[in-house]
Amino acid sequence: MSKKQFFLGVLVAALVGGFVAVAGVSFLMRPQNASTFDEKQKSSFVNLLGDKNFTVPDGINFIASAQLVTPAVVHVKSQVSFSPRSRSQRDPFQEFFGFPQPESGPRDPRQEMPMSSGSGVIISPDGYIVTNNHVIEGATRVDISLDNNKRYEATVVGTDPTTDLALLKIEGENFPFIKFGDSDQTQIGEWVLAVGNPFDLNSTVTAGIISAKARNIGILQGVENNLQIESFLQTDAVVNPGNSGGALVNLAGELIGINTAIASSTGTFNGYSFAVPSSLVKKVMDDLLNHGAVQRGLLGVQIQDVSPELADYLGKKFPVEQGVYVGGVNDNSAGKEAGLKEGDIIIALDGKPVNTVANLQEFVARKRPGDQVEVSYLRDGKTLKATATLKNFSGDTNIVKKEAPKVLSFEGLQLEDVKQQTKDQLKIAGGAVIKSNGNEAWRAAGARNGFIITSVISDKGRKRVTSAQEMIDFLEDSKGEEIVVLGMFPDGTEYYFEIKPE
Repeated sequence: MSKKQFFLGVLVAALVGGFVAVAGVSFLMRPQNASTFDEKQKSSFVNLLGDKNFTVPDGINFIASAQLVTPAVVHVKSQVSFSPRSRSQRDPFQEFFGFPQPESGPRDPRQEMPMSSGSGVIISPDGYIVTNNHVIEGATRVDISLDNNKRYEATVVGTDPTTDLALLKIEGENFPFIKFGDSDQTQIGEWVLAVGNPFDLNSTVTAGIISAKARNIGILQGVENNLQIESFLQTDAVVNPGNSGGALVNLAGELIGINTAIASSTGTFNGYSFAVPSSLVKKVMDDLLNHGAVQRGLLGVQIQDVSPELADYLGKKFPVEQGVYVGGVNDNSAGKEAGLKEGDIIIALDGKPVNTVANLQEFVARKRPGDQVEVSYLRDGKTLKATATLKNFSGDTNIVKKEAPKVLSFEGLQLEDVKQQTKDQLKIAGGAVIKSNGNEAWRAAGARNGFIITSVISDKGRKRVTSAQEMIDFLEDSKGEEIVVLGMFPDGTEYYFEIKPE
């Protein structure tokens, strides 16, 4: 080969290599359409930043993710006949997410019941919806509006006040839905979208980043057995009244959280919002669907965050800066049987670091009674491990099933027994709750869903009602007679109405 041929070959190779390099860079830098975006987002966008040679392309946007998830975020409107809390009690959920505020004077029960507004997320093609418990708490009717303006009435499958989550169901098929993502894989600084219906503005999308994880803000108070779980994802995506129960998604359009609360002194967005992480949401939804109640596996220990303040209070120096201090161990608990003692510092569960109480509570809340957990802890300067078999609140490993209340019918009227919690709150022995009212005469007389019948009067005298079956028996025996129905709404408002024969 001559020198001339050699140098000509090198020149041609250089030109070809340069052309390929320029074409490759141009391809990588072009705006991504929906199909290539989906391929790239098999892992979350933030994971791509782990490559130090990666730079964010110009014009990055949220179009694909927003288009993917918006049809599956619904508007939830709940007809509320009462406030489930005391009228004098300040309710942060009402202030933050659009509940009607308690009234200062008596309400006319014949008026239409107030509506609360929130959001929900369709999580399966057959119409299961996740929302917040406080969005539908105390509701006698739940209406769902889709992004395409189709309307449905929802059935409440189950609720969990300890995580402020609820599962609803609408009838139909082939609904758009959002796939669950892995909230454990989200990282601080990752882009997220919040989708919901703030101020009744349907299908509103806002963007922000994950600004913190495992955040406890103390908003869930007085729930069942003090088993509340607060380990929120914190974001600066704008969330306002009506967003509650809506979706927090990553750029792949995967559900990583359910928007639940905001940090605000005004009741509107002031910088930060909080979402229940999807890893916990998925477990709670599975429990509600399969068992009707959430299965809580408990370690049975009294815990506090390791902190300088706690060290000063106890008069000791901790061997670590972060962890969970065991202040006590309950008898007949999983922790007791595993050998945990007061003064131990839990540093990991199943090999995953545990830095705060919120971390530990969220991790254990994903487990069920009978599940085993490897606990790593510090004692006397040594790192030890133990296997704990989690128990339920009753101290065993049984799965607890919650039976749906029995509903009885009479001429379009549906009745059910009063729940024990309501009986305790109102200090009544029992009654019959109007679950659904399809009877025109009763509706015209002033009967409303949620009304509790405690006694009735007919020509035969007055009869106390302690169950739905007693009321059905009375109605069967009193057909064609004029009766007076006495009772109260679950907020304690007493009321009566007359039913006259047609």
